[in-house]
Amino acid sequence: MQAGRSVMAQLMDFVPKHEFDKCVRRYGGDKRVRSLSCYSQFLAMCFAQLTGRESLRDIETCLRAVGPKLYHAGLRRPPPKSTLADANEKRDWRIFADFGQALIAQATQLYADDPLGVELAGAAYALDSTTVDLCLTLFPWAKYKQTRGGLKMHTLLALRGNFPAWMVVTPAQIHDVRLLAELALEPGAFYVMDRGYVDFAQFQRIHQAPAFFLTQTKRNLSFRRQYSAPADKVRGIRFDQTGVLAKPASRRRYPDTLRRVGYRDPERGRRLIFLTNNTVLPAADIAQLYRRRWQIELFFRWIKQHLRIKAFYGTSPNAVKTQIWIAICTYVLVAIVRKRLGLTDSLYTILQILSVTLFEKTPILQALSLMPCVDLQAGPSNQLYLQGI
Repeated sequence: MQAGRSVMAQLMDFVPKHEFDKCVRRYGGDKRVRSLSCYSQFLAMCFAQLTGRESLRDIETCLRAVGPKLYHAGLRRPPPKSTLADANEKRDWRIFADFGQALIAQATQLYADDPLGVELAGAAYALDSTTVDLCLTLFPWAKYKQTRGGLKMHTLLALRGNFPAWMVVTPAQIHDVRLLAELALEPGAFYVMDRGYVDFAQFQRIHQAPAFFLTQTKRNLSFRRQYSAPADKVRGIRFDQTGVLAKPASRRRYPDTLRRVGYRDPERGRRLIFLTNNTVLPAADIAQLYRRRWQIELFFRWIKQHLRIKAFYGTSPNAVKTQIWIAICTYVLVAIVRKRLGLTDSLYTILQILSVTLFEKTPILQALSLMPCVDLQAGPSNQLYLQGI
């Protein structure tokens, strides 16, 4: 029965507690803990993410305001800001990274059969990174440029479901291609990326997986055409060619056949040239699949605006990584809830609805199904909705 329980408590019912406990035991997270357990820390930080809290003091104040309603969500008492700060600073961030991976594995299964708009048998991912700027005075360990600090979030976004399937946080100066070399490849999957990832040795690794890559390339690519297929100009295809790399040094790194597709975007009039090792998918589907790469840009924009990763609650590397991974856990948990409840609204809409209904005593399906849509262009509200208090 959900009667009398807050939306927050019902949301936490979807947390696979046994998986969380395994991650805690792996790193001894609750060893010699007197007050704030790892799970209580996770709940407090999830609350902060979902409601857009600005600081540790803000978290403490708002949790105290809803104190009696926290118990059913699993949090016995609001943690003092000093206790939460200490946990974020000292408790191993890998607890939450590993739990994030467990949630990602669950979400991947749930969304495996979601339509892509393109007929693909395997998975499809968008690979990209975003830089989070940091104040060098507060984060001296994250030096990026002369007067700036920064971190880079390298992310592989599952295009079925639009949730991160893999993520690594590095110093901002690390080049994207280095992370492409660390990526565990899934046979039969499509990896869509921008031209910053062009590295023919890594493309050969993907080809031998065997998997597929799709990227945008420069017009001056040295390419030796061997065959031209008919181009569907009605759908924007300018040319569809197969061939090999012309330069000997490039061909040593990638000796196999490549496909080069020219496309004119009818909406913006832009001319794009795609490069892939897939020679079977229709050229129009290649263009459509690359357009889906935009989902990762929307993900980065939304998570920066609405989940708390631009304003950090702590300044140590451990505190920053803890906060980033709990933000990812929160996002993926909501993706799981969306699928399990059969909701059709976007993840972004559901997250905004949750931000204003967390402590309503309403069945969660009703809360997420009947709320009017929220303007996603508006900035996040700093006001906590405390109905019935």
